[in-house]
Amino acid sequence: MKKLLILLIFSVLIFSCNNSKNKEYSALEKNQEANKHPGKKLMETNCYTCHSPSASQEDRIGPPMIAIKKHYLNDDTTKEQFIAAIQSWIKNPNAEDAKMFGAVRRFGVMPKQAYPEETIKQIADYMYQFDIEQPEWFEDHFNEEKGNQKGKGKGKGNRKGQGQGMQKQQAQTNFDTLAYGERGLKYALSTKAVLGKNLMGTIQKKGTLEALAFCNEKAYPLTDSMSVLHNADIKRVSDKPRNQNNQANKKELTYINSFKKDIKNGFEPKPIVDQVDNKAQVYYPITTNTMCLQCHGKPEQDVKRPILEELKKLYPNDNALGYGVNEVRGVWSVTFYE
Repeated sequence: MKKLLILLIFSVLIFSCNNSKNKEYSALEKNQEANKHPGKKLMETNCYTCHSPSASQEDRIGPPMIAIKKHYLNDDTTKEQFIAAIQSWIKNPNAEDAKMFGAVRRFGVMPKQAYPEETIKQIADYMYQFDIEQPEWFEDHFNEEKGNQKGKGKGKGNRKGQGQGMQKQQAQTNFDTLAYGERGLKYALSTKAVLGKNLMGTIQKKGTLEALAFCNEKAYPLTDSMSVLHNADIKRVSDKPRNQNNQANKKELTYINSFKKDIKNGFEPKPIVDQVDNKAQVYYPITTNTMCLQCHGKPEQDVKRPILEELKKLYPNDNALGYGVNEVRGVWSVTFYE
């Protein structure tokens, strides 16, 4: 009897150990699967300027992606329905159809942006299937917003990994270990996020005229500070520059035209990498959305007269007008050394 009891305990221990290992392997495999999903990088590239998980609650220009997921996903939502709802909103953002009324009140309706339908589909598919990073403050904020209901009825609870114990799929990466194209893109996007946060924050709080002053006075210093941070040369150049110091050179003009063809044909742009000896140069397009048109759109139609008059004062040789939504306005040019 004693031998049988010992054998039973030993079997239980072995089973528990194996079951624990299986869970660990399952979590690791899921993490690897998430990192390989194309929607992960597309979300970081296209969404994190406004919806970054690292921005503080006070210093935001849009809700984090986890908040969007929770407002669009409940226990009865299929993946097809979730993708369709995200696509519908991106194609036509408006206050009447908003699911996040608090976000609209605080940040306004998001600018309309023309993304390839496949890009939206991949991002939504990734959001539905995997855990996405949430800011440290978010859980308490969400629970308070929902009357301390712990997010009941939204986001399928912790089954989709939306609670405090979720895996950090979007954890910060050491940029130095990345391939040149991805590394340069990270540098460009982090700089875009800093400029975008400050610019859109100024528009929301003080209006478009003050945003012009911000661009004129702060855009270069902020970009230079990011160059120092990343130990890289980060620039914005254009074929139709507002500031003539941003005029693209011959090679950059070639890449701008290449990106214009990609965007026109509905392709998701990818970084272009030039590598010479120990120097890597990475290029990525700068595209317009509806908010950009306040200062870069068609005169008298998108750009109002007071803005036009201020532009003439600040930029006498301005060429950066006449754009529509989702047009290439220039490129990020990022240079770094090994």
